Amino acid sequence: MPEPLKNQFGVDVPVRIATMISAVHRRFPVDAFVANALAGYEALELLPRAQQIATVLHEHLPRSYEKAADILLASLGPKLEGTENHGMVPFIYMPHVCFVRQYGLDHFEASMIANYELTQRFTAEFSIRPFLERYPEQTLAQLETWVEDSNPHVRRLVSEGTRPRLPWAPRLKQFQKNPRPVLTLLELLKDDSVLYVRRSVANNLNDIGKDHPDQLVKTAHRWLKGASADRQWLVKHALRSAIKRADPGALDVMGFGKVARVSLENINIRPKCPNIGGSVVIAFEISNTSAQRQSVLVDLCVHFIKSSGKTSPKVFKLKAIEFAPGETVKLSKTLSLANMTTRKHYAGCHAIEVVLNGRAQALGVFKLMNKKPTSEMSG
Repeated sequence: MPEPLKNQFGVDVPVRIATMISAVHRRFPVDAFVANALAGYEALELLPRAQQIATVLHEHLPRSYEKAADILLASLGPKLEGTENHGMVPFIYMPHVCFVRQYGLDHFEASMIANYELTQRFTAEFSIRPFLERYPEQTLAQLETWVEDSNPHVRRLVSEGTRPRLPWAPRLKQFQKNPRPVLTLLELLKDDSVLYVRRSVANNLNDIGKDHPDQLVKTAHRWLKGASADRQWLVKHALRSAIKRADPGALDVMGFGKVARVSLENINIRPKCPNIGGSVVIAFEISNTSAQRQSVLVDLCVHFIKSSGKTSPKVFKLKAIEFAPGETVKLSKTLSLANMTTRKHYAGCHAIEVVLNGRAQALGVFKLMNKKPTSEMSG
């Protein structure tokens, strides 16, 4: 079981923030701030810890938001170097982002400066969203200027902050209803020189496709015309959820729109009765029965039993195959049946399907058992 993130955002965080602020604002009441920030701290999860620190910052910094924001910005450390492998280090600035989101909404210009500086050290994707809701035209205009910024973290803020369905954040309902303003920004970033930014563009387009699959497909078709390898990757990544949903338009964009003319042979599901906590291997052969070459996207769909007794399908990616006439390919997938934070397993018969170019075909079943290992039973 992975260690909770909150454990890496410990009681040292308010102390470090107080030290940074007192270095530029000598009247800052370090002891009172730390004591207030740590009240009930251990019981809080990660985000509530950051929000509590932001609240206490508001209590101990000057009442003027502009003055408080200036002090916070003056206390910041150096900008991030590179775009990968920073771990939890940038999270020291999560309370600063919460401060801007909670107290800066009536101060557009000062908050835009704060978001610009903070996103180069952590991310301002959460604190930019309230401004998109209250000041959509002004904020979109600001983001359009940041498309040209030399810092990739600023450019990524443009695409990540406007995601209609950004994880762990309230949805931007106006962009769920009308994604055109966001698509205009993504158009300017689709060929960004940094993968970190292009991945964010793909994730945003993937979000848009959940509410507007037609817009996703139209955009993908347009972007693939004369596309570089980098842009082809971006489009493929943006289509991943639509492909899992077997959306016909998305499958067609990727060359998997036709019915697969294949046969399935030597299907082997072992063990037939695995235990919760174990694993199951699903193996089979797939043969091209056509006299022509064909592209086939092969996925597995397992209908997992839920606590209610109903089933919920989950699609696992297998392989995209360019079949020669008469060619046979062996495929297998080992599924872990251990309980995890994202999925808990329940005993019963689980149906398995193979999904060929978005069309499901029954493959077999396994009966999941809830038995203790022999050593535990005998002990």
